[in-house]
Amino acid sequence: MRYLAIFEFLLFLIDHAYTQGMYVNPVYKADFADPTVILGHDGWFYAYGTNTSVDNAFYNIQVAKSSDLVHWKIVGDALPVKPIWADKDFWAPHVLYDAQRQEYYLYYSGESPDSQVGKCIGVAISKSPEGPFVDIGKPLVSGEGFINIDPMAFDDPVTGKKYLYWGSGHQPIKVRELNDDRISFKAGSNALNAVAPNKDDYSKLVEGAWAHHRDGYYYLFYSGDNCCGDKANYAVMVARSKNATGPFERLSEAKKTISSTILVRNETWLAPGHNSVITDNAGQDWIVYHAIALDPSLSSKGRIMLIDRIHYKDGWPYIATNSPSKESLPAPFINKNNSK
Repeated sequence: MRYLAIFEFLLFLIDHAYTQGMYVNPVYKADFADPTVILGHDGWFYAYGTNTSVDNAFYNIQVAKSSDLVHWKIVGDALPVKPIWADKDFWAPHVLYDAQRQEYYLYYSGESPDSQVGKCIGVAISKSPEGPFVDIGKPLVSGEGFINIDPMAFDDPVTGKKYLYWGSGHQPIKVRELNDDRISFKAGSNALNAVAPNKDDYSKLVEGAWAHHRDGYYYLFYSGDNCCGDKANYAVMVARSKNATGPFERLSEAKKTISSTILVRNETWLAPGHNSVITDNAGQDWIVYHAIALDPSLSSKGRIMLIDRIHYKDGWPYIATNSPSKESLPAPFINKNNSK
């Protein structure tokens, strides 16, 4: 029976024109922090990353394109024209496609020149996943410090409601319902606390939320507590709930430990975190994230993009090695007709 099952699975792959190669981290060797990866309506995968210099040109929000989640090519700046409300530091982008409107929505962090406004979350819109995205003209949310950053828009597949997750600055990660226009909050809605800082490992600051629905659970992936610099100390954690707005149970609470981490540093990769999740054509989930290379031969610049497969056990996600993979592994299953 076992061999019959394997044979049937191979036939399934052939019938569906899947292809699977191998990959080794990193999948993109240049600076590409806070990666969000989506599947565009055109069948290509698109990755959006924090501002950086590309070939001696500065990109506010960089965009890369891939047919297989492994080989990436920079295709431009998603936000070539700065919004009127911010003048620098555009980071942690998230992009969502609205099939009904046939528009892409870019949510991103920025900084206002007005100290009374502070750090903000903006929204920009485009008909193309490559952009250019045009800002709506005002921030969706703003405030002092690093509280209102790291947005993630999420459409609840069960209720159809639209949400925005965001937050950092030693405050809880928040979630609030959006209007159908995706550029304003629902009247009467309130920002609810999803996950708050605590005394768990890597949890004195929590940020970089990513919501993912699978098998009846809403998984909230998040990172903490220091992404950058000489004292970088970053990892990916997870909590889950039966509702998009919580209450969320941390992995540490379920396992009765002091750690909710599923991805931590190793001797090759420092400070892995700020992830997105993408599902391949065989239904396997993949975590896409950045990390700092401790081996200069892998990359000597910034936070670079890596991927690893997500497994599930007892209703909880995990990464096989609990840290960035270093060996050659089977790549995502991709339908060869996706990007044709």
